[in-house]
Amino acid sequence: MSDQTGTQDSAAQASDQAQTWRDDFSRVLSPVFGSPQLDIVRGEGSYVWDAAGKQYLDLLAGIAVNALGHCHPAWVNAITEQASTLGHISNFFTSPAQIGLAEKLHEILNLPAGSAVFFSNSGTEANEAAFKMARRAAGGGRPFIIAIDGAFHGRTMGALALTAKEAYRAPFAPGVPGVVHVPYGDVEALEAAINENTAAVFIEPVQGEVGVRTHPAGYLTAVRELTTRVGALMILDEVQSGIGRTGSWFAHQDPEIGEGVTPDIITSAKGLGGGMPIGATITVGDANTGLLEAGQHGTTFGGNPLSCAAGLAVLETIEKEGLLDHVTETSDWLKAQLAEVDGIGEITGKGLLLGLELTPGEDGQAPDSKAVAARALEAGFIINPVAPGRLRLAPPLTITTDELTPFIDALPGLITG
Repeated sequence: MSDQTGTQDSAAQASDQAQTWRDDFSRVLSPVFGSPQLDIVRGEGSYVWDAAGKQYLDLLAGIAVNALGHCHPAWVNAITEQASTLGHISNFFTSPAQIGLAEKLHEILNLPAGSAVFFSNSGTEANEAAFKMARRAAGGGRPFIIAIDGAFHGRTMGALALTAKEAYRAPFAPGVPGVVHVPYGDVEALEAAINENTAAVFIEPVQGEVGVRTHPAGYLTAVRELTTRVGALMILDEVQSGIGRTGSWFAHQDPEIGEGVTPDIITSAKGLGGGMPIGATITVGDANTGLLEAGQHGTTFGGNPLSCAAGLAVLETIEKEGLLDHVTETSDWLKAQLAEVDGIGEITGKGLLLGLELTPGEDGQAPDSKAVAARALEAGFIINPVAPGRLRLAPPLTITTDELTPFIDALPGLITG
């Protein structure tokens, strides 16, 4: 048998195995995510490999989750050591990992006295806890919570009510009452909506699911001023934009994004665990007083030693390896390269959370972002068609310009097809 014949046989076997896995997926798993695009079996650094052994540059990082890339040694070692020592203990007890991660969050956020962290398992759960805190703080006298058009805060019932996309909410109507959505970037509309009946304003410093966009200059400052005026909470959803993603620990700490505002509550997840499930709801200073008392909220797995050890490893590694500066430097280089690519228009976002506008062709139509992403996948690049005519990039914070160069080189052809 020739080497070529052997290679063909191996490829055919891998294809057959992949099809078997897809058939098994359809047979035993819920269809809510549709058919999987790949069967990924291994990851290392900025790359993953499918069942056939094909390599892909991961420019989405598990949707901004794998902050350190895949299988970073510090992350693997922390999980391995913790798993061999203590895995789960329930919320009747605490552990060094839980306390250590909470202390590190206090440190990087420079939290004032009275601040507190509540750990859960995901961004949705972090936002659910913040939702309950806002309702509790209102004491039943403030029935309304304001969210922004284009927002995505999760898909459980409370978080879903805050999420702006009607297609997500409609199948589960009437949902949670009392949520009001105001137009994006419209201070006058916000001022008209907010009053003494408002418990909180939920807002993402960077809106991810709508195509990666920051708010107009002065908007977050206006939110802070208006919430303070009426005694409502300002809640920042940093599930996607936090943990170094924009080049700062949290996006609101970047003066260009956060405008120097201090929120009452911050939610975090995704990159915090680097691939392990964890969420955090962080109250700032006096905002913690009286929000939730013992027994009013809980989670069996939240704050478990394994996820907290992973989270602490992520934060310490970002610090040790200087990844905040690396993100800024890499982002500057990447945006400069992207600006020279035919077919790319406006580049939004900051750091390694970027949205790319696909410009209209001669027919006046923008390329189909889903088709572009499909061609990219075939070429060995994982990108996200986050919205019509827009792509999202959220690679590992550790990615290098050398790793990004082949994608930049291939991008014009991926756009035109």
